[in-house]
Amino acid sequence: MTSPNNFSSARPATWQRHPSFSSSVIMLITLIFQFETIHAAGQRTLLAGAAQVDITPPLGEMIVGGFVPFPADRIHDPLFAKSIVLDDGQNRIAIVVCDNLGIRREEFDEAKAEISATTEIPVSNLFMSATHTHSATRGQTDKYRPILVRGIVDAVRQAVQNLEPATIGWGSVDEPTEVFNRRWFVKDPELRHNPFGGIDQVRMNPPRGHASLIKPAGPIDPEISILSIQAVDGTQLALLANYSLHYVGGVNRGEISADYFGLFAKAVTESLGTKSKHPPMVGILTNGTSGDINNINFKQRDSRRWEPYEKMQQVADLVAKRVVEAHQSIEHRSWVPIASLQQELILLVRKSDETLRQYFSEVAKRPESETKHHRYEMIYADRVANLDAGPDTFSVPLQCIKIGPLAILGIPFETFAEIGLELKTKSPFEQTFTIELANDSRGYLPTPGQHDLGGYETWMGTNRVEREASVKITQTLLEMLGSLHE
Repeated sequence: MTSPNNFSSARPATWQRHPSFSSSVIMLITLIFQFETIHAAGQRTLLAGAAQVDITPPLGEMIVGGFVPFPADRIHDPLFAKSIVLDDGQNRIAIVVCDNLGIRREEFDEAKAEISATTEIPVSNLFMSATHTHSATRGQTDKYRPILVRGIVDAVRQAVQNLEPATIGWGSVDEPTEVFNRRWFVKDPELRHNPFGGIDQVRMNPPRGHASLIKPAGPIDPEISILSIQAVDGTQLALLANYSLHYVGGVNRGEISADYFGLFAKAVTESLGTKSKHPPMVGILTNGTSGDINNINFKQRDSRRWEPYEKMQQVADLVAKRVVEAHQSIEHRSWVPIASLQQELILLVRKSDETLRQYFSEVAKRPESETKHHRYEMIYADRVANLDAGPDTFSVPLQCIKIGPLAILGIPFETFAEIGLELKTKSPFEQTFTIELANDSRGYLPTPGQHDLGGYETWMGTNRVEREASVKITQTLLEMLGSLHE
């Protein structure tokens, strides 16, 4: 288009002789300029794609989640690797959520390397996590590792192939009725024995309705965070929710299941998904900061006997219902800036002292018939020995994703709720939530104050890193959030 300056210099007499014509031309040029400005802004199109790939392990693999693994002999419902890919025209990121107890960095890194080599997504823009279902198998076995890694890679590749112009929105809703802190102060010292010959101040999962119960040892986070992605015609492409609930359970022994994470995805997809020319909607529920949270109300005795999967379905349906209700008021935007930031943090590994080593040596000499201070003493003797024989430090990956005024954090631990609450409170973003077991799986992450109280999640072998780890992680993530926000 001829510029205003060129037009003016070519016909100066016309501008001077015909003021009305001059005004009309100026107005026309102004309108054209405004149109081009709007048009240029409209070119900032958000692209989004989603996909899911079956990663159900073969039968015979060992189901983990308890102290003694056992083989999987039946598949109740399939496990998936689910992916969302977002592209703002400058940055492309992928979020992957896998139905698994916890996936090691080695498997995630293998998948990331292949994805980065075959797509336009750098490793630093790949965010991967596990849901923490207790009805899944180890990801590192010879049989299952290739299936798991291939599923993650294919989920991202398919999501890239499904990229299309999209809109995005976010919101949240509280649902406090399904989350309870599982660590309790209890009066009876017999309920507080630990495997190291001592007595803790708190007990994980105390007997329900017990007269010895005093109060929970920490808070809950009732917020369900929601990220919604739609095609430009309004078709739902994906929905990712985040809830700080450990898992629900209640499965038959030996059955593989995605737990309530999978049932939620099915319910929300049935409510929001539609059959159209677009790929099928992908529903995802991620695990928030739930290291000390479960679905048991310890204040009350539960005389009802729940059928397998019944309680799980109830929780999934309620959470999905609340999400669908909140989704109605979410405002979707046609474009937002997207960015990802990763940082390594070196943490010290916990090691035993001479007193503890001597205690386990004495325990090993006791006859089997002798009354034990704690039934898991030898299990923790092995765990402590493994930590002593291992490295002195862990390098843990921390990640922040920016989606406009929304921030998503990734921590590779089963993280206590109070840590997530602190990050939400101090974050410079309008909305922030944390996905645990992200990019690695390193055990529990209590706060220093919770370490002082003791309890299962703080035991050496359940928790593997230094006492101040949560403080260092929180500080690092807040600094990363500040960098992304600027």
